[in-house]
Amino acid sequence: MSDADKPSASPGAREEAPIGLSGEAPVEGPGGPERGEADGPGAPGEATEAPVVHGYRGLPVSAADVALVDRALALAGRCAASGDVPVGAVVVGPDGATWGDGYNRREADGDPCAHAEILALREAAAARGGWRLDGATLAVTLEPCPMCAGALVQARVARVVFGAWDDKAGACGSVWDLVRDRRALHRLEVVGGVREDECVAVLRDFFSARRAPGRG
Repeated sequence: MSDADKPSASPGAREEAPIGLSGEAPVEGPGGPERGEADGPGAPGEATEAPVVHGYRGLPVSAADVALVDRALALAGRCAASGDVPVGAVVVGPDGATWGDGYNRREADGDPCAHAEILALREAAAARGGWRLDGATLAVTLEPCPMCAGALVQARVARVVFGAWDDKAGACGSVWDLVRDRRALHRLEVVGGVREDECVAVLRDFFSARRAPGRG
């Protein structure tokens, strides 16, 4: 999420790996943990009897998680005006109530930390009146980077749900798995690959436009 030249996500070997944001097919290699599997309690993202979509390796994804990523995708669209990488994030409580949301504003604010997840966590903490976001779920369109993954751990978020995997800077199972490191003081449930095709398409279109001849 942090660098404009990062490729889109592609977890380990898959039957049809998406083309990376660089325009090249990502190199496939051995994957990390079984991505998309829950490490913690399922609620509120527990798989329903009739899942709406399937995530990585056909694992079922709940309608609630799909709806959260759809909301994050809508937020990502707000990045167009500033030229920020289109990534959106939303934080909800255990009951599904919205605690905060955000979208990339690094270019808009000149702030290296203004990633969608960080802004959503800040808003959620302000709304809750404290830094602990116990029981919360954060949904984002792109796998969190190390900075954002660390913030999720520090905020005691319970679950992270995301769309596109990031083979270059992902920290929730692609390059690193900081949110499920057994040495950490807190671990999260991870659900990846939700609305992956749609999230990858948004990022790919953004970088394709940036590389278009005559731009700038």
